[in-house]
Amino acid sequence: MLKKIGFKLALIVSLTTIIIIGIYAYISIQSQREVLLEEVHRHVDQLSETIKMSIHDDMMANNRGQIQNIINIIGEEDCFKQVRLLNKEGTITYSNSPNDIGRMVDKKAEACYKCHAEDKPLEKLPIKERTRIYKLHPDSARVMGIINPIANERSCWESGCHVHDSDQTVLGVLDLTVCLKQVDTEIKKSEIKLLLFSLIAIAAIGIIIGIFIRRWVDKPVKELLKATNNVAVGNWNYKIDTKSKDELGTLSNSFNNMTQKLTEMKLQLVQSDKLASLGKLAAGVAHEINNPLTGVLTYSSYLLKRSKGNPEFEADLKVIVRETKRSREIVKGLLDFARQSAPQKNRASINDIVENSITVVSNALSLNKIKLIKDFEKELPLITVDASQIQQTFTNLIVNAIDAIGKSGGELRIETKQISLSAYGVKQIKNAVCPNGHSLMDPDHKIDGSASLKVKIKYNSNEGYLHMDPVYGRQAHHYGIPLLKNKPVELSCPECNISLKAKNKNCPECGTTVYQIEIPGKGFIEGCLKYGGTWQKWEYADSEGEVRYIQIKFKDTGEGIHEDNLSKIFDPFYSTKGQKGTGLGLSVIWGIIDKHNGFISVDSKIGEGTEFTIRLPLDSKIR
Repeated sequence: MLKKIGFKLALIVSLTTIIIIGIYAYISIQSQREVLLEEVHRHVDQLSETIKMSIHDDMMANNRGQIQNIINIIGEEDCFKQVRLLNKEGTITYSNSPNDIGRMVDKKAEACYKCHAEDKPLEKLPIKERTRIYKLHPDSARVMGIINPIANERSCWESGCHVHDSDQTVLGVLDLTVCLKQVDTEIKKSEIKLLLFSLIAIAAIGIIIGIFIRRWVDKPVKELLKATNNVAVGNWNYKIDTKSKDELGTLSNSFNNMTQKLTEMKLQLVQSDKLASLGKLAAGVAHEINNPLTGVLTYSSYLLKRSKGNPEFEADLKVIVRETKRSREIVKGLLDFARQSAPQKNRASINDIVENSITVVSNALSLNKIKLIKDFEKELPLITVDASQIQQTFTNLIVNAIDAIGKSGGELRIETKQISLSAYGVKQIKNAVCPNGHSLMDPDHKIDGSASLKVKIKYNSNEGYLHMDPVYGRQAHHYGIPLLKNKPVELSCPECNISLKAKNKNCPECGTTVYQIEIPGKGFIEGCLKYGGTWQKWEYADSEGEVRYIQIKFKDTGEGIHEDNLSKIFDPFYSTKGQKGTGLGLSVIWGIIDKHNGFISVDSKIGEGTEFTIRLPLDSKIR
């Protein structure tokens, strides 16, 4: 228990609370004590002045009996211990204790110390310095004594009954001693009340802190520990159920994302093993598959020659011959995949390739009651592509649309046209390095199916990673740390930590410094270092001007793809079809389009359908 983080936090906070409340209680007790004693000082001093005024006339008339009588009456009160009048020589002339009358006081005693020992004029001493608090006996209650000087007045040195010199300032003092037992009792009660309040406050704060630490810290940490133990024994599907928005909640969500990615990576490894086995198998079986395909092609070609004059049979046999040849090309592609050979390329018509793809799946379109709308631009220029691979791409997209629409029927629209686009918002970065030559490309973290640029980002004291959108001008970056809008950040290489900040360059839109990343053989790409800044510049891409593309769109009225899945559909082995799909179709499509220096994007909404857009440059050359 002593090693638990919750206990340590509770202990530290409780000790801090005890110290703070203890200091507060001590200061409060001292303050109350001083205030109460100050009030007693003031009260006793006022009482002393009242006594002086009461005996003033009797003193002027030298009426000793009346003076003594007044002092005796005052001394009978419970709170008064001593009421005495002393002359200037220190002789007690009047007292409520008869035995004290005529006795000389000790000038070194507390009552006389301030005037005689320190040689200070009595009439100039403040009340506090004319007051002393002490005990008559070690076991007795405290008492307070206050001396009040009796000043020499004109009537005193001019009176005929007893003559004083006019140069005397003090004729004597009135010495009052009162008991502080009741005052000390009140102080004690206040101390006990404040002490009890402090203890209750400390206990209450400790309990409240303990409850919230248990709820906000201890419980989430235990859940994280339980989750890590489950993952350690192989339970990759364990999820942490958290609703908190604090750091521990973020950590729990990160843990869930981590386990999900680990699960996906595990599946990818399994699929990779399968593909590795398939690659080894491909070379062995391709030859065996080619033999029956050759027979089918031979006999279908023979029948095609004999079907002259029978248009219905002739059209069907042409399809058989064409698709048999394409199957042979697929087998050849399987061999090429195993041998890593270069694909074939030739000049072809995109419209013809689309028509061929439609012919292959025409029966499936009819069975699923799907209305096909073709909007082809006539006289499109020929393009250099691998026709077989492009047809495979189109066929896969049409099959996916059929699966998405289902058997309830719907609509599929295929559009082709020629367009011209600038590099901004279209051209993709496929290689980037830091000033020391380290690659910044991260193929494991993709944005819309493309490898991102991974850099280290720093904001104040927070550090993390930024995955930059590889498409020039597009700003779909993935930030690894929280940032404030319009605040500048620092970027550096994640491997050597060298800064990526451009020297002596500023953003033309906001004046903030800019980053500079080298694109080998294609200059540098620059951008604003302010979070939320959109300025980006790639002179090499801009210098190419507009590029002509052939754009092909496949738009269906199917069920659509959830927004959370759009960024992952081009990842290998990721499938939204469950057990029905391998997760390779769209990944293969993306790879084919990428090899043709083209681009593929997707736009989809649940319940409204999906639209895939392919753009192939007219001057494309397969890499």
